Amino acid sequence: MSVGTKELATTELDTFEDERLVDELKKAKEELFNLRFQSATGQLESHGRLRAVKRDIARIYTVIRERELGIRATPAPVEAPAKAEKKTKKAKAEAAAPAEAEETKEA
Repeated sequence: MSVGTKELATTELDTFEDERLVDELKKAKEELFNLRFQSATGQLESHGRLRAVKRDIARIYTVIRERELGIRATPAPVEAPAKAEKKTKKAKAEAAAPAEAEETKEA
């Protein structure tokens, strides 16, 4: 990678899920808009950043399209460890109520 953001290398983009790629694309487009606005008003200090952001956007679009075509593998979804459910007092009471109702039917 010659120019661009170090955080958005193609190897890094391969590990992102589709939703995260879309989020990164939105962020990059917002940054490009802001950079263009700064350039138009004469406030932009680093013109090289424009080129880097454009390349990042192109890189993200390429990864998305390659996944659509099946050229690049989509990362396997990582399942988060199951957490113990926290029940409220009301939920505990509702869970206990059907059990008590079954006991009264059997008697």
